[in-house]
Order: sequence, then structure tokens, then C-alpha cells
Amino acid sequence: MIQLKNVHKFYGTGESRNEVLKGISLQVKDGDFVVLLGASGSGKSTLLNVMSGLERADEGTICYEKTQLEQMTDKELTEFRKNNIGFIFQQYYLLPNLNVDKNVKMGAELAGNKEYRQTISAVGLEKKVHKYPHELSGGEQQRVSVARALAKKPKFLYLDEPTGALDEETGRLVLDYISKLQQESGFTVIMVTHNQNVAEMASTVIRMNSGRIVETWQNAKPKNAYEIAW
Repeated sequence: MIQLKNVHKFYGTGESRNEVLKGISLQVKDGDFVVLLGASGSGKSTLLNVMSGLERADEGTICYEKTQLEQMTDKELTEFRKNNIGFIFQQYYLLPNLNVDKNVKMGAELAGNKEYRQTISAVGLEKKVHKYPHELSGGEQQRVSVARALAKKPKFLYLDEPTGALDEETGRLVLDYISKLQQESGFTVIMVTHNQNVAEMASTVIRMNSGRIVETWQNAKPKNAYEIAW
């Protein structure tokens, strides 16, 4: 379980100091599929970064079971992310000097996963394994980043607009694969999206506005990626 209590995050100093997260408290059960909704500037991406340990909260506590992120050193926090957390962002963050196979293999090696090429095939890139990032389209690069994160076999997967660079067909394929793998493996998904339709795939939906949670609801029967509107 992930538990946040009264989490605050500020950017800037002095008169320009801006409170982006304003006392966030929530619980995420193990194996849940959570979607964070909200307009640009609502704080959802900042919440994602703070929950995952990419950024530190300025106030409050963030616990993974008995592990409190704010009590960790930077080195301990890096090790925790390496061992437990996968990321898929709008930016691809691929290593330009490595081909598709080696970019994905980097994630797989953290988990001792020797069957990572199955993940490459599942996102439709089996014919692109020897291509380098500059030889791929934006959508293909995003699929590489998806495969790399999933090949790591994370316990917690954080996604920030993962389908932003994908066309509808590829977006559905990627979301369907993530959803099915999550159901098989039981990892926890926390996804930021502007797309209200994608929220219909989640078990739990959290809507944010101006740095606060304003609404939370459960989907009794989450839809799959091919049932939602695009």
C-alpha cells in the first residue's frame, strides 16, 4: 500500500513561492489501477513525481508499507526506485547510442529478465530491434520506453500521459498490453492523463484541481482499451 498524509510541495522562493500540492492525503492499495485526472496546472504530474520519489515532498509523509520516502537518503531513494518502480513519461528518455534491443535490455537487467524480447514484440517493435532512437518515429520511441519500463518488472508503474505521442491504434495496443500485464503480475499502476475516456479503464479515479483532490470514485466494471472511446 502507498499512503500519503498531508503532502505539500512548493516551487520557487520568497514572494514567487508557489504551493503546487496543498495537503494531499490518499491511499493506493497494492495491485490497484489508479488514474489521476485534472486540467493542466492542477498538480497531477507533480503528485506523480512526489509519490514515485522522483521529487521530495516539502511537508507530509509518503509511505510504501513501512518504508517512508522522506526518511531516505538520496542514495537510498535511488536504490528504492531502481528496485521497485517503473516510469513511462511523455518524454522518451532513450539512450541515443543504444538500439531498441539494448534500451529495453537496460530495464530488463535490473530484474534479471532474460525474456524481455517478448515485451518488445508485445508493443509491436520486433522488426525494429536493431534500430536506433533517431531512426524511429515519436510513437515508436514511446513504445520503446513502455517496453523498457515493463521489462523491469516493477512493483509500481507510474505513467505520465503515456499515449500522448501515439495514434489511436497504437495507443489502444499499448494500454491493452499494460492492463493485461498488470492483471497477470499484480503490480500497481498510477497514471496521469487528460483523457477522461482512459479513466474508464481504472479501478480508482482521482480528480485534482489547484493542487487538491476534489473527487475520488471507483469503477465497478473497468473497461478494456478497446471498449473506451478515444
